[in-house]
Amino acid sequence: MAEPAGPFHALWHGGHQYLCYCAAPHSSGFNVYVTNASEVWSTDFTLEKLESHKSQSGMCPSEDYSTKFREAFEHRAAALTVHDSKATLQLKEGTWSLTFDLFKLPCSEARKQLQALMFGLVGCVSSLEKRLEAAEDAAAAAASCSPEKNQLQSQRLLIPDLSPRKNRGGGSAVTAKRRVPGESLINPGFKSSLPVRRHRPGWILKTPDPAWTPLMCVPLMKLFNELFRLVYRLPVNVQPPATHRV
Repeated sequence: MAEPAGPFHALWHGGHQYLCYCAAPHSSGFNVYVTNASEVWSTDFTLEKLESHKSQSGMCPSEDYSTKFREAFEHRAAALTVHDSKATLQLKEGTWSLTFDLFKLPCSEARKQLQALMFGLVGCVSSLEKRLEAAEDAAAAAASCSPEKNQLQSQRLLIPDLSPRKNRGGGSAVTAKRRVPGESLINPGFKSSLPVRRHRPGWILKTPDPAWTPLMCVPLMKLFNELFRLVYRLPVNVQPPATHRV
């Protein structure tokens, strides 16, 4: 049996859908089939019948019927009529018109033709998938080699990454390390050579350390003696009177 070569087109008649397609058997080189998935109608052309049909339709013997079918199917210029054992397919496009008479095949031949149709459609789908995959690969390769994309990638390389860096293990952002008092600002991690100065606000009054009290009292006593001499105009060797505690 000849495998379907297309074109394929779905037609309606009497509320039922039919598939019309072409094939190229070795006996004639061209044939038309119509099926409803259970029955098959065929033109059953031989070389002599095909040439006679072309001459009656006013076509040249070298002209291809497949082109006429494709044009009519694309413009939806096809009409189908089914009468049990006979079907009539009419194509009309512009200035030309073609009419084909199809006859129902016996059950054994119809079964073989339906098998050829099914496996032929599977081959067509597989071929279309390969062509689609090849077209997608070519489009992806062309897009990767486009100058616009290369320029965009180069600009991304020049722009610094301002996003927060993350740890390799946990993925959380790295927190800033607190500076230890006395640590060097120039070389972090090393002690500074200058002593650490701790500034206290002047308004905070704290009780002096008892160990520092004698050292603080000596200059205060000298200052008190000098002020007493100036007030009472005493000689230098005269000591101020001792104060009595009550």
